[in-house]
Amino acid sequence: MSNFRTLDDARDLAGKTALVRVDFNVPMEGGRVTDDTRLRVALPTIQRLRDAGAKLALLAHFDRPKGERVPSMSLKPVVDDLERLLGAPVRFADDCVGEAAASVLADLDAGGVALLENVRFHKGEEKNDPAFAQQLAALGDLYVNDAFSAAHRAHASTEGLARLLPAYAGESMRRELEALDAALGSPNKPVLGIVGGSKVSTKLDLLKNLVGKLDRLAIGGGMANTFLYAQGVDIGGSLAEKDMAGTAREILTEAEARGCEILLPLDVVLATEVKPGAETRTVLAREEIGDHEKILDAGPLTVERLAKAMAISRTLIWNGPLGVFEVPPFDAATVKAAHAAAALAQSGAIVAVAGGGDTVAALNHAGVADDMTFVSTAGGAFLEWMEGKALPGVEALRA
Repeated sequence: MSNFRTLDDARDLAGKTALVRVDFNVPMEGGRVTDDTRLRVALPTIQRLRDAGAKLALLAHFDRPKGERVPSMSLKPVVDDLERLLGAPVRFADDCVGEAAASVLADLDAGGVALLENVRFHKGEEKNDPAFAQQLAALGDLYVNDAFSAAHRAHASTEGLARLLPAYAGESMRRELEALDAALGSPNKPVLGIVGGSKVSTKLDLLKNLVGKLDRLAIGGGMANTFLYAQGVDIGGSLAEKDMAGTAREILTEAEARGCEILLPLDVVLATEVKPGAETRTVLAREEIGDHEKILDAGPLTVERLAKAMAISRTLIWNGPLGVFEVPPFDAATVKAAHAAAALAQSGAIVAVAGGGDTVAALNHAGVADDMTFVSTAGGAFLEWMEGKALPGVEALRA
């Protein structure tokens, strides 16, 4: 983490106003927050700044108002839940710039917290307009980015503002960067990757980057079907991107050249329909599969080999499920593999880092999300980091 400025580098914060970019793009229903996870993630940074005597102006987006003021996309409903979690009052400003914001911040005492209205109500936010970034900067003395999930966007509140004020990574951002560095930046070897999901086409950059960094890469889900098809396996009626077969073969060739062992399913679970409790049969991946049968999960031999690969690894990075985990019994491989990873992480045998929407849901489904070394909820930013791309919001924090 020496490459990034963190709050450890910030000095004399008492009485200063910190502009803190948080991710409060929370699920809402009927004007009420239905999942406060992202609010709770921001609490360590908020509390650290409060304890240092700073005033806090929280910057966030909600939904996609596209530069227009959309009442249903206001951040105001977040205030009650944030106050409950903080155990302290939270002021709300009905704009994120100008007099509306400045007057609210002027009334704050040291340690006071204000939530400013949705930054995406202004067109300048997503355009990273320098004039809008200057308007934001005029409100504060320093900038703290605690929203890794938005760091892959070069927006005014994630990148532009960081160029105008002393800028630091918040506690959540710090944890994310440390975990990702441990997984891909300077990991303990051997390193095993698990990449699942439905489409190769959506994870091309990811696969191409990983084969140059990993010792082994296990491919699961619908993506594995495409790779099996590319090797001449009859996959019946399974989901696959047959037009990506050539690309899959190129990735396999590149992996071999880079010394990365690719682990494709040894056996698969078949069914004719995707429904809970469907009748299934398990066959070796290269056995005959009926025209109406679909590969919907990896089989027990595949999971056993994957568990052995985990056991001889020091680092695991995981993105995507091994099957249609949302519909039992096609969750079996993902759940068993998740339990194996969690047990190794808890014993200290491996560093296990996971991320991406489906991955988080799958680990929660398996009941082991809290047992992994680190689980990122960042989605797109997590994927772009794994793809080896520079994230504008992170680059702006480099020391």
